[in-house]
Amino acid sequence: MPDYNFYDNVYDVVRQIPKGRVTSYGAIAAYLGSKQSSRIVGYAMMACGSAQPPVPAHRVVNRQGLLTGKFHFGGDTMEQMLQSEGVEVIENQVQNFKELFWDPAIELAL
Repeated sequence: MPDYNFYDNVYDVVRQIPKGRVTSYGAIAAYLGSKQSSRIVGYAMMACGSAQPPVPAHRVVNRQGLLTGKFHFGGDTMEQMLQSEGVEVIENQVQNFKELFWDPAIELAL
């Protein structure tokens, strides 16, 4: 049974990622105090289709900047969504990943 409270926390973080930036499943998990839960963050991204307000799941990639969740979007939708925000993607990998990386532990620090 998924932990919907955890999913809601994930969605709250993902909704704060600015356009043109990306983060990783692991960075979200670490920010939420559950470093070993990056796979659960991925499950949350798979389940966010009907979440309101919408969750920009296309901005979440793996730790190397690979679009590992792209098949959940169908075709090249994830890549197109990122490129429409100015994120260059070549062969399913975000270019300039380090410069575009949005770390919630830094960006959301109080």
